[in-house]
Formats: sequence, C-alpha cells, structure tokens
Amino acid sequence: MQNRVLLVEDDDELRMLLARYLGGQGFEVREAATGGDGLALAAEGLTDIVVLDIMLPDVSGLEVLRKLRGRNHLPVILLTARGDETDRIVGFEVGADDYIPKPCNPRELVARIHAVLRRVAWDHQAEASPDGVFGDLRVEQDQRRVFLREQPLDLTATEYEVLQVLLAHAGSAVRKTDLMQWALGRRLAAHDRTLDMHISNLRRKLGPEDPSRIETIRGLGYSYRITGVR
Repeated sequence: MQNRVLLVEDDDELRMLLARYLGGQGFEVREAATGGDGLALAAEGLTDIVVLDIMLPDVSGLEVLRKLRGRNHLPVILLTARGDETDRIVGFEVGADDYIPKPCNPRELVARIHAVLRRVAWDHQAEASPDGVFGDLRVEQDQRRVFLREQPLDLTATEYEVLQVLLAHAGSAVRKTDLMQWALGRRLAAHDRTLDMHISNLRRKLGPEDPSRIETIRGLGYSYRITGVR
C-alpha cells in the first residue's frame, strides 16, 4: 500500500526537496504552493496525510487546518518556524496530529509521517475493537502490555511495536518495507534479517502451536490472523 502525502509548502526549493525525498521513500506525493490549492487537492479524497506549512501566501496554515477539520479527519503534520511555541500550541488546539520545526530533516519528517499513520491505523482498528481485544489477544495500549488468553506476554519494545502494526492491519498484508519503517523506524536493507527475527520471536511467544497467527505472505510481508474469537 503506497501512502499518499499532500505537501502544502510555498517555498518551492524546500517543497521540491521534500517531495523528491518522500517519493524516494515510497510515498505518492502531491504538491500545493498555496492554502487554497491544498484545500482543493485535499477535497479530492486522494490523500492519506497532509504536511502543512503554517506560513502560506494566501491563507495561514492554521486556517487551512481549521477548514480541513471541518470537512474530514485527515491526519496533519504542521511545518512550523523553529521556536514558535504559540503556533504549535494553537495547531494542536485546532487539531494537528504532530509538528516539525523548519528547516526540517527529511528523514525525521518520514519518521513522523510513519508514526502518525501508524497511530491513525491503530485508532481505526481500536474503533472496531474499543476494548483492545483481538480474539484471544488483549492489548493495554497505555501500559504497552499484551495478554494472550489473559496471560501476560513478555515482549520487547520492538516486538510490541511490530505486533501493534500487525494488529492495526489485522486481516490484511503488511509489506515488510512498511513494517520495518513503522515498527523499527528504518528502511529495509538487503539481507537484513532483523525483522524476520522479531517475527520469529513473536510467533514463539504467541504460541508455537499456532504458527499461522502471523502468516507469511510470500514476496510481500506478513498478515495477522485474529484467532480465538469469543
């Protein structure tokens, strides 16, 4: 699944730099140089997340954010002037999901995008399972604890993150490249078996008698199958 980013930034050089970098990281990027154009593109419904500069030539980014929140719940990351705490506070009050100060490191922006998208995916899954129950698995997200048939699982921090991503997309395939980015925060390199090791450990802890709980999708990635539905 290729995530679609709407980048609203009036600085042409910065916008093109970020667009190239995001495209190289596997994102589908649409660009806008004004708030009006950004709102028009967002209204087309072809966007998964908005990266929005606060300082725009026609209308402020905060006003764009207010209008977006009046229409939908698209996740939004604000680009703010370094040290401008007021804009950040107001942005969160209006409904921003995160912010990053300018000039921003493209790698940090990618990490923030993945974190917000993962949180949104988890929230969507939680709406379908508001008590955090996924069959015979129960998750206490605030405490970062997981219970299998009410017995606590001893998971490492990384194993928890991998499982969280899989649960957020339960029943659907998650590409190894996406899982690596969202859970471990880095790109999947050739011959890197780190993710496979974490999956193997998760399978063992979730019950070796049920290896299909985390299914390998050959040539793509992994999928979590909810079992023990009560």
